[in-house]
Amino acid sequence: MKDFELFGRKLIDVPDTGDLLFLFGIDFIFLFLIIRFIYLRMSNNREYIFTFFIFNIVIFFLCAMLSSVKLKVGFAFGLFAILSILRYRTETVPIKEMTFLFISITLAVINSLVSKKVSITEILITNVVIVTSTYLVERLWLKGSTYSQKIKYEKIELIHTDKREELLADLNQRLGKEIKDIEITYVDFLTDTATIKVFYDAPHPT
Repeated sequence: MKDFELFGRKLIDVPDTGDLLFLFGIDFIFLFLIIRFIYLRMSNNREYIFTFFIFNIVIFFLCAMLSSVKLKVGFAFGLFAILSILRYRTETVPIKEMTFLFISITLAVINSLVSKKVSITEILITNVVIVTSTYLVERLWLKGSTYSQKIKYEKIELIHTDKREELLADLNQRLGKEIKDIEITYVDFLTDTATIKVFYDAPHPT
C-alpha cells in the first residue's frame, strides 16, 4: 500500500514517528527527575525551571530534525558547543544554574541524535548515569557545602549595619533556613527594596 503524501511529503512515517516520541519520552522523564528531585531540592529558585525545560525541548527537536539530513559529526559538536555556552544578555546566569542548563542541553543532544544501532538498554544506562552522578555529587558529596540565593527584601530599614541581627532573624523565619551570612548587593530607594544574597548550609539528603 502506497503511503499517502501531501505536497511531496509523507503524511506520517509510523516507525520514525514512534521512535521520535519514544526518545523524547526518555529525555523528558530523565530531565524531570533531575530538575524536580535534584535541582529543586538544592535551590528554591524557580526562575530557571522554564529555561531548563524549554532549552531541552527545543534543542531535542532541533537536533532530531537536523539529524535526518546526515550532518557531519563536526557540525553536530559545533552546535552542541555553541548552545552549551549561551548566556543571556540581561543578567549573568549563576554557575550552578549554568551547570544544570548544560545537563539539560546534554540530555537533549544525546537522546535526539542517538543512532538506531544503539540499544535501548545503552540509552537508558547513559541517562541513568547522568542522573545518578548528578545526584551523588550534589546531594551526598557536597552536602556540607554552602549555598546562596538572591532575594528581594522590602524591609529596607533592617539593612542598616546596626540591625544585622534583626535582619538575620527575619530572614531565618521567612526562608525557614539558618542563614550563615548575607550580602546586600543592591538597594533601590525608589521602591524601598533591597536585593540580598543569603548564604546557608546545603540541606541534608532525604
